[in-house]
Amino acid sequence: MRIGLLTDGGYPYTAGESGLWCDRLVRGLARHEFDIFALSRSREQEARGLVALPPHVRRVRTAPLWAAPETRAGRRRAERGYGRRERREFAAQFGRLATALCTDGADGAGGTGSAEGADGFAEGLYGLAALAREHGGLGGELRSETAVRILEAACRAPGANRAVRAARVPDHLAFAALLDRTLRPLSLDWYGDDALASVDLSHAVSGGRAALPGLLAKRFCGVPLLVTEYGVQLRAQYLANAQLSASVRALEAGFQRRLAAEVYARAELITPGNTHARRWQERCGADRAKLRTVYPGMSADRFHAVGEGAYGGEPHTLVWVGRIEPAKDLIALLHAFAEVRKAEPDARLRLFSAPAHDAEAAGYLAQCRALAAQLFPDEAADAHAIGDNPVSFEEIGGPEAPELADAYAAGSVVVLSSVVEGFPLSLVEAMFCGRATVSTDTGAVVEVIGGTGLVVPPRNPRALADACLALLRDPERRSRLGAAARARALELFTVEQNLAAFRGIYLELMSHNPVHRDSADEAVAPQPFAHPAEAHVPGRWVAPTAARGRAAQGKHGPGRADGPVAVLMQERLDTARERDAAAEGEGA
Repeated sequence: MRIGLLTDGGYPYTAGESGLWCDRLVRGLARHEFDIFALSRSREQEARGLVALPPHVRRVRTAPLWAAPETRAGRRRAERGYGRRERREFAAQFGRLATALCTDGADGAGGTGSAEGADGFAEGLYGLAALAREHGGLGGELRSETAVRILEAACRAPGANRAVRAARVPDHLAFAALLDRTLRPLSLDWYGDDALASVDLSHAVSGGRAALPGLLAKRFCGVPLLVTEYGVQLRAQYLANAQLSASVRALEAGFQRRLAAEVYARAELITPGNTHARRWQERCGADRAKLRTVYPGMSADRFHAVGEGAYGGEPHTLVWVGRIEPAKDLIALLHAFAEVRKAEPDARLRLFSAPAHDAEAAGYLAQCRALAAQLFPDEAADAHAIGDNPVSFEEIGGPEAPELADAYAAGSVVVLSSVVEGFPLSLVEAMFCGRATVSTDTGAVVEVIGGTGLVVPPRNPRALADACLALLRDPERRSRLGAAARARALELFTVEQNLAAFRGIYLELMSHNPVHRDSADEAVAPQPFAHPAEAHVPGRWVAPTAARGRAAQGKHGPGRADGPVAVLMQERLDTARERDAAAEGEGA
């Protein structure tokens, strides 16, 4: 079948979110064809280019979110502007959408708000999409004075959320700019017969903006939609908008909640990556019957040697692996290690990370280095030895850890100290390596660990230190927990289980939601897939016209139209009956 893969800021670009997972999915399901529809987030991302794609990727359509749409319809629209009728239609549809956003959460109940608001949001969204499809892009109108006045009126209307009532003109302008970027997919030329209308299934690899083309493909073309979320986009938007004013944050949150609810309502199936994401989706109104947890697939091969015991690791060394950022709470880890060091003077802490690429990460790394130097002055065994700090900051790819597996092989216990975490990939990697773990209870940690490691509350250095000491002092327990962790990871978190799950989901969805396509040959019945399954089976699957007519009218009663498979089966049954009759005649 043909899959339309919908991405936002990731695959197939060489740099971006969820790129590795999508690449494994596409390469692992080589029997399907893929059309990739990608939204890029920056000029730099596009400049880095695309990854090398396998041959069953038919085409890649990209659209920038950082610039105006590049479609011809959008250019014509920008040149001549909307007419009076189009402006009236825009005002009506945008008014419905703005009213729904401003009343979201006004009753204090949270969630997705009232059913009337959800209906108004959907009507406005699809109305704007139809307008953009017929008359061109919406960018100019969304940034117009008309849009700002409609938004201002909706914010001041009775029943509006208290936070949005405080919005001023700069807030309206800021939100209109955000909305213009978010609704950019409505203005794309992705919904014709040569694009999403030609696929059998749309698969959005994240919620939010990435799923918008899938919503429109289902609305305009009847293409079923599958949504996968390994990190909940609504939660990510909440965290990303901290620098905005309270009014703009309220408007943006209202839009994202309404959009998430609409995506979950229209999708045939939703596959969260863990129970943490699933709870968010249920809170946004997702039907539990549509939810099916599919854990992310990770490659276990590169950790095989460490997991099989080829590298035992230093028995008194704690290892941390991850990105240097405040959410990882390395400050708490360093204070916890100070307590460990008092009880176990031979203990060491090795922190492995990728090089810091931004100012925030570099600043936080400098802060952690300064704290480590303060807590742990260089120590020497005697008066003639060189002092050494028990805490080391190392980069993966350096002399001590040329590969990621070498980082986990360096110690006997792996520590995770985060205060915010989605799906903890570093814990899964440690489990592949057969390492005992100590983690803070955040995100999907408990679900991933499943009793094969120690879990403590976040922001509690004393509890973190006690758990680390318990494992450092008990080699037998470390070995037992590490073996159990490796067995659990190999069962639940490998690439193979992920591919098997999506292979079954694709076939299941298409069996319930076939997209019928007419054949150019009138004598051949319409087929449900772009490349039907019988095309890959040897033998003659299309029977002569006479046999097809006989099977349709004679054998199974009038009015029943059987496909090529049933016709072939009937032909084989007729041949068997003739053979049996001839045998009986010879016996007589």
